[in-house]
Amino acid sequence: MPAVPPREFPATSNPDPRLSGLLVDTIKTLAIDAVQKANSGHPGMPMGAAVMGSVLWTRFLVHDPEHPRWPDRDRFVLSAGHGSMLLYALLHLTGYDLPLEELKHFRQWGSKTPGHPEYGHTVGVEVTTGPLGTGFAAAVGMALAERFLAATYNRPGHDIVDHFTYGICSDGDLMEGIASEAASLAGHLGLGKLVFLYDDNKISIDGSTDLAFTEDVLGRFAAYGWHVQRIDGADAAQVEAALVLARAETTRPSLIACRTVIAAGSPNKAGTHGAHGAPLGDAEVAATKKAMGWPEDQFFRVPDEVRAALTEQRRALGEQRKAWEAKFDAYRKAHPELAAQFEALQSDVVPEEVLRAIPSFEPGTAVATRKAGQKILEALVKAHPTLIGGSADLAGSNGVELKLPAQSRTRPDGRVMHFGVREHGMAGVCNGLALHGGVRAYGATFLVFSDFLRGALRLSSLMRAPVVYIFSHDSFWVGEDGPTHQPIEQLMSLRLIPDLYVVRPADARETAAAWRLALQRGHADGATAILLTRQDLPIMAETREQIDEGAYVLWQPEGPLDGILVATGSEVATALAAARTLHADHGKRVRVVSMPCWEAFLAQPKAYQDSVLPPEISRRLSVEAGTTFGWDRFAAHQHGLDHYGASAPGKLLAERFGFTPAAVVKHWLELP
Repeated sequence: MPAVPPREFPATSNPDPRLSGLLVDTIKTLAIDAVQKANSGHPGMPMGAAVMGSVLWTRFLVHDPEHPRWPDRDRFVLSAGHGSMLLYALLHLTGYDLPLEELKHFRQWGSKTPGHPEYGHTVGVEVTTGPLGTGFAAAVGMALAERFLAATYNRPGHDIVDHFTYGICSDGDLMEGIASEAASLAGHLGLGKLVFLYDDNKISIDGSTDLAFTEDVLGRFAAYGWHVQRIDGADAAQVEAALVLARAETTRPSLIACRTVIAAGSPNKAGTHGAHGAPLGDAEVAATKKAMGWPEDQFFRVPDEVRAALTEQRRALGEQRKAWEAKFDAYRKAHPELAAQFEALQSDVVPEEVLRAIPSFEPGTAVATRKAGQKILEALVKAHPTLIGGSADLAGSNGVELKLPAQSRTRPDGRVMHFGVREHGMAGVCNGLALHGGVRAYGATFLVFSDFLRGALRLSSLMRAPVVYIFSHDSFWVGEDGPTHQPIEQLMSLRLIPDLYVVRPADARETAAAWRLALQRGHADGATAILLTRQDLPIMAETREQIDEGAYVLWQPEGPLDGILVATGSEVATALAAARTLHADHGKRVRVVSMPCWEAFLAQPKAYQDSVLPPEISRRLSVEAGTTFGWDRFAAHQHGLDHYGASAPGKLLAERFGFTPAAVVKHWLELP
């Protein structure tokens, strides 16, 4: 067996079994007390997983509660986020700024202990989990980020990036498709520092997993290329031994199937699905404590011995962090430029020189915005050392095909990700890349396939993770592929997601502006979706290379206005041509507004919004190649597409569907 990696956890080699058992019981009772007090929650998973959680957190996990964001800490992801009280108990007990009072307010308004762990809300929570499988995928992204950064910045004698990503997952996680997609990718890439403990309690909400989940999980993961083990999850010695073996396996990710009993210790509800998502009840809480030898009349009790032991552990963890800081000081002296770069990347602020690298595009020619996006991305990866991403098997079509080494077992420094046909897994992995820190992540596919990754994209926005989503082939102009590939409702459905910036640029100039806007959005801001065309679009002199306001006046004739045309993306040029025709042939003075990003526009002061869309001008027509639903907030009249597309050349579809300047002119003249 290969030697255990040199980074060891700073704990005693022979922990006191009685103290270890006391810690497990403390975790269990904190969980059942919090759930019972809230009259809401999932007590069974924390009770069943308390042993594996305590072993991992007290004998392996390297972190520092006093400095929860230090770059080389181990990451821990509770993918089974319904068992959040397990994580909250561990965070509280190991010394994070999560007072006992917060556990007493579990699931209550304003507490730091929400029903499912939330990144950015509770200190020590590395990723928002709850939607099953998504935490698993994010952990894959975190392990990938660790390996990529290690390959990029470590130098002989200076291993400044050297940590593990651990997680606990459930039966439900492993039923979800996103976990399968991410696990397959992790095995293919050989992410040897990713270790998952699988809480194999064989219970889901509806009952026994025999109802729907009887596959050979370990056989499946072995086929993915994972190192697999099966143990008794209630035996601390077996958990420890399995983790030692997993850490020693450097070429494959590890899954440890820990056979557990849900609500372990409960005399009447252990092993039943009734303990999955409901409080035990006062009588059963008392019976459980009695069976454990725990004072039945004490709630949220933490024995002094547990406090003292974990306080000592916290000191040792602090020494680990200080040792890393000393190591980094030596690295800074040996490699000052790399050290400065590494430190700068811990911030969300994108250096101005990266933004300056975004190319400009001269008006007068025509290019598809996906192709313009390709040129922009080629420039950005040269300027930004850790911009990493790729496509779900559509790199050439999406405009993200780069002449750079691909990420692989043999090229861990590779900047190009081949995610395969795994849209949901791609988005989940990108979340982990972004949340790890030190990298900027992007993922690409067709706009119509945004449906496949929507769950993870929603979490990007909820966590305000600055992932850039590139969605090409953004309308019926896809053409001959037909209605299965022609997005209609997807654009508007993305706009429904809070805190997601959806940018549909009108030409190459606005595409450059879209990337500038996306890169300026950090963890306080969130994710950005950039929607790009398959077809060529004219590069207009009227468009801008800065669209931070979300919308602007593109063109208007002199004199009092008769109305406004509001358009996005490929329809901006169409609206501009229509407005000029209305003026030249019909004497109508119509303003054209390009609105590449609703969300940025709505974030502007009302005075700016009114300057672009004056309230007194009510005669407005929106023009967008998608559903008209929602456009009434900006325009009383809509020119769109409220039906599926068809299989035919794009230009013919534009004529049949009314997306020509002549059709827009006709619609305007017929307005009531």
